[in-house]
Amino acid sequence: MSAIDQLFTQLRASDKKALMPFVTAGFPSLETTEAVLRNLGAAGADLCELGVPYSDPIADGPVIQASYQQALEQGFRLQSVFDLGKRLGSEVSMPRVTMVSYSIIHRIGTEAYVQKAKESGYAGAIVPDLLVEEAEEFAKICQAADFSLIQLVTPTTPKSRQVRIANSSSGFLYYVSVTGITGERTKLPTDLEENVRWLRGETDLPICIGFGISSPETAAQLAPVADGLIVGSAIVRRIAQSKDAPDAVKNVCEFVGELRQAMDAATAN
Repeated sequence: MSAIDQLFTQLRASDKKALMPFVTAGFPSLETTEAVLRNLGAAGADLCELGVPYSDPIADGPVIQASYQQALEQGFRLQSVFDLGKRLGSEVSMPRVTMVSYSIIHRIGTEAYVQKAKESGYAGAIVPDLLVEEAEEFAKICQAADFSLIQLVTPTTPKSRQVRIANSSSGFLYYVSVTGITGERTKLPTDLEENVRWLRGETDLPICIGFGISSPETAAQLAPVADGLIVGSAIVRRIAQSKDAPDAVKNVCEFVGELRQAMDAATAN
């Protein structure tokens, strides 16, 4: 059983929902990234997503795009993600996954990427631009390594394709709450709950909702619907507005604590 499978088994047993912050690797520095990751668990996060900067980001809004661009301009390299994972080691016990473009994985080879990521302490990869037609072989490699392959389902994905994506995924399914790019939103689609409920009937995988979660109020609204929530732009924006690494840790962890409290209150029996 993978680390992510174990986590969701534990969370379900305690009627708790997963909180998964997204942090851009190397923004505004690798030192800041590491400091934030080391403190997320104590703030209330259950797992974390590390965005691998890419020059042609997929579905990322302006906040995350800007963070990717700055990290790349400062000389970010993929090896930095692996080195960071090794430094965190067992000191950071929460599962960590990378959000990485398939083109980056393809460049070094799927088996090589999975092996390097696994050896560096990552539990899985979210691959937003992986076509389901190309996922079968990738899924086999991940399964052999006990490494989760997390794929995205959007509101406009045909239902038959949603099932195919679920069947070649592991760990959890990333359900995109809105069409378009990432970013903070004040309103979410009225059919979101209905769509997630339908998908839940087609797969045993946990379903985590991402895109548009910007406040404790939104988190409280969505926590009863999903198995977990992914929060990206609102986290990256707080890092961008911080004056240094300690300030980023403070600002992010305070916000994560507010999200955790709101989610727990919304799902309390």
